[in-house]
Amino acid sequence: MPFTYSRGVHFADTDAAGVVFFANYLAICHEAYEEALGAAGVDLRKFFADSGVVVPISKSEASYLRPLRPGDRVRVTCSPAPVSADTYEVRYEITRLGTPEKLAGRARTEHVCIDSRSRERANLPPSIAAWVKAG
Repeated sequence: MPFTYSRGVHFADTDAAGVVFFANYLAICHEAYEEALGAAGVDLRKFFADSGVVVPISKSEASYLRPLRPGDRVRVTCSPAPVSADTYEVRYEITRLGTPEKLAGRARTEHVCIDSRSRERANLPPSIAAWVKAG
C-alpha cells in the first residue's frame, strides 16, 4: 500500500533561481522513505545500527516535471516493490498541492541489502521484507 508524506518547501531546498534544487527532490523523497519505514513499524535506530547488514541505495533516477518554490506544499507518495531476495525499489510521486494539484516529479531508488562485513549480498531483514511485500 503506498505511503504518503506531506511537507512544505523551505528556502533551504532551493537554488539561486528560487526553485527546488534538483538533488533536493531526492532528499525530499528520502524523507518520505524514512517516514514510511517508521510508519510500518521498522525501528529506525536498529535499522541504522550495525545489525550485520546495510541497505544502501544502488541506483536512483528522477524526472522533474514542474518547479517547486518556497511556500509550496507537497505530497510524496512512495511505493516499495521487490526486485529480488536482496533488492527492492521505491517509486515516488511528488505532487504540488493546491487547486489544482500538479504532479511535480517522479523518482525511483533501488536498494540492495549487503552484509556489513563481507560486503556480499544478503537477504533483506524480515522487517524490511515485510514492508516491501506490503507495498
